[in-house]
Amino acid sequence: SPPEEVEDASEPTKRDRSHLENTLKLNEEKPADDVSGVLQRLRKIYHSSIKPLEHSYRYNELRQHEITDGEITSKPMVLFLGPWSVGKSSMINYLLGLDNTPYQLYTGAEPTTSEFTVIMHGPKLKTIEGIVMAADSARSFSPLEKFGQNFLEKLIGIEVPHKLLERVTFVDTPGIIENRKQQERGYPFNDVCQWFIDRADLIFVVFDPTKLDVGLELEMLFRQLKGRESQIRIILNKADSLATQELMRVYGALFWSLAPLINVTEPPRVYVSSFWPHDYHPETHRDLFLKEEISLLEDLNQVIENRMENKIAFIRQHAIRVRIHALLVDRYLQTYKDKMTFFSDGELVFRDIVEDPDRFYIFKSILAKTNVSKFDLPNREAYKDFFGINPITSFKLLSQQCSYMGGCFLEKIEKAITRELPDLLGSIGLGKKPNVLSCDVTGCGETPKNRYRKP
Repeated sequence: SPPEEVEDASEPTKRDRSHLENTLKLNEEKPADDVSGVLQRLRKIYHSSIKPLEHSYRYNELRQHEITDGEITSKPMVLFLGPWSVGKSSMINYLLGLDNTPYQLYTGAEPTTSEFTVIMHGPKLKTIEGIVMAADSARSFSPLEKFGQNFLEKLIGIEVPHKLLERVTFVDTPGIIENRKQQERGYPFNDVCQWFIDRADLIFVVFDPTKLDVGLELEMLFRQLKGRESQIRIILNKADSLATQELMRVYGALFWSLAPLINVTEPPRVYVSSFWPHDYHPETHRDLFLKEEISLLEDLNQVIENRMENKIAFIRQHAIRVRIHALLVDRYLQTYKDKMTFFSDGELVFRDIVEDPDRFYIFKSILAKTNVSKFDLPNREAYKDFFGINPITSFKLLSQQCSYMGGCFLEKIEKAITRELPDLLGSIGLGKKPNVLSCDVTGCGETPKNRYRKP
């Protein structure tokens, strides 16, 4: 009867939230597995076996990636990316039940989020300025200071006493606006995105059926996501706003426009649903949308449960890169020492080596003598800049970085990569299937084989 419809129109019915609570285990008491002991061991391995080499060869100046204690102990991070007004903020409001509370993220048809908003756990609802977040070394956001004060004004933290945030942190980003020049934002938008992408455990790239045009800023974003494909999930939001046939067309169009940007054999998982609290539009595939939503929540829960495995794998990957960097600097230095004679001009000799390292087999020799993947080798050009700032004579050879009590830096990092970190991973994997991310890719536990040593 018509009167009822009028009532419905004035106050849209809210969806039942019980599947959210069940899938994300929000009603359970504190999780049984205590991670603090594992985190302490991880910190100890990092500080004693990885950091000395990182420090000695100034790895941070090559990759701009310093691992702080805050980062080792931080919760998994879920990053929301995508064009403006596709429902990123609404989705976070929905997952946390923030609608109609003073702290709901502001949403609307215009580009509304101009800040990077970090939604984290706290005892009571409060907002934290970016400048304060960056100053607090216990949080994992202090490295953001390097993007300048203009950026920190665009960074905001919201603390919410929510069960889910005890286990995960959400980051909402400003929508991608095509035809917008990066300098108009007043800070290096792409670099900031990259910082969050590098640290995210799960990346939701959200689209809406009416905004599928892939422009330059979105292309740039997908270029930055290269190598992170296993963390990406594509979300086609607001799916109940279309009739089925139209939705299928849009789904096809989305794949068509993203295919050249993603370029992997395994296409990323796409979730098709409407992530907000209002009931699905009548005459749409309610069952399908609910199933998709539950799959996405299971995905999120999986990331939370594999938090420690991913963290150990991340530190191990970092250690592998630090080790390769140290081997390369050592090789540059050795080559320099071999070429120097009493009468040489040191600067000219070294410029020769930096300009054409292949002539001196610098990169090839690293590949030959250790279990180094050619895909992990840094860019040769990066070393021109690196040695431009750090004179070669300011480094010591690896063979000189040993002490009677402390052992050798190189041996310690190799032991961490091949034994200590895989053992730590094994200790938490009891009764749990290790995540694909952790071992299948990096091959934990395999001792590097020296193919050139006779048995």
